[in-house]
Amino acid sequence: MAKLSVKDLELAGKKVFVRVDFNVPLDENLNIADDTRIKAALPTISYIIDKGGMPVIASHLGRPKGKVDAKLSLEPVAHRLEMLLNRDVRFARDCVGDEVKKLVAEMRPGDVLLLENLRFHIEETKNDEGFAHELSSIADLYVNDAFGAAHRSHASVDAIAYNFSDPAAGFLMEKELQYLDGALREPKRPLLAIIGGAKVSTKIGVIKNLLNTVDRLFIGGGMCFTFYRAKGYAIGKSLCEEELLQEAEAAVNNSKVYLPEDVLVATEAAAGSPTQTVAADAIPDDFMGVDIGAKSVAQVIDFIKEAKTIVWNGPMGIFEIGGFAKGTEFVAKAVATATKAGAVSIVGGGDTIAALKKFDLVDAVSHASTGGGASLEYLEGKKLPGIEALKEI
Repeated sequence: MAKLSVKDLELAGKKVFVRVDFNVPLDENLNIADDTRIKAALPTISYIIDKGGMPVIASHLGRPKGKVDAKLSLEPVAHRLEMLLNRDVRFARDCVGDEVKKLVAEMRPGDVLLLENLRFHIEETKNDEGFAHELSSIADLYVNDAFGAAHRSHASVDAIAYNFSDPAAGFLMEKELQYLDGALREPKRPLLAIIGGAKVSTKIGVIKNLLNTVDRLFIGGGMCFTFYRAKGYAIGKSLCEEELLQEAEAAVNNSKVYLPEDVLVATEAAAGSPTQTVAADAIPDDFMGVDIGAKSVAQVIDFIKEAKTIVWNGPMGIFEIGGFAKGTEFVAKAVATATKAGAVSIVGGGDTIAALKKFDLVDAVSHASTGGGASLEYLEGKKLPGIEALKEI
């Protein structure tokens, strides 16, 4: 799916509306707790500046539901962006209106402007065409680098793009599409998918779609217990989505699907709880699954060693609790080792990226996706509005 790139645009002297994903976590003092998403957009912003363009940067932050909320202002982001770019960044107190038009009109090559939170206007999430037209009226060009929001039919992601003749992808958007598209369409084989996390309901579509492509699919995390139930196993107090047992049964009967052979179980999902490792079909009634077991770790590591492409979404257990983190840690280290040996590794999902950060391995994989929901929907085979709206080449 080749899309027009920011590299294909004549940027000199142009005002460029750049949709980014600066939806960063803030602490109780409104300080930025993690600036990964800001750093991810720097190549696109810097390229526009270097080519003589003037970036007018727009993002959402949180869910203010169409109301101004000082706790969700992008002003702290403007200060951090200023530090990272090592240049002044002007901040607009709104994203539309006369003040914004004045600030944009005053821009000269080298200037950078960050607009206030788009979601302070309810029209943003309603994909309102009038609001999109107002946003687009201040710029000559449009670049979308917000893969994390590409699955949203929102005005700054979807409707706005149709007001420009050449809506283009930024470098981060390009990278996301390159890796995800490559994994789905022309992967180096064997292709291994490792799917974890708590809920089958958020991943069953991904599993179904990936089974058309993968050579092996390993299911871990809290979701594996629904699949155990579908096989007729007792699962004690473990998570189970009863309404998905039929779909789980269909998937688990596929020869490409593998479940953990053993699991770590605990009396409670809390640090210090009594634990034991048991076979998948021998979970005691008063215990719950909290991680994959040692045999399962060895099993999935063998799969990882053989794979040439690895897609991983979802942790293997409750990794936030030290005693339940081993499965996720060993998988992360094995994926990093395989990547170093030449495999292509694509890791997505907020919890999975958090796990990579915990084990200091974010830079040890080929691609750590910035878009949790967007990457899941893409792997599910859905069309994402923010991608569909960009010009094809």
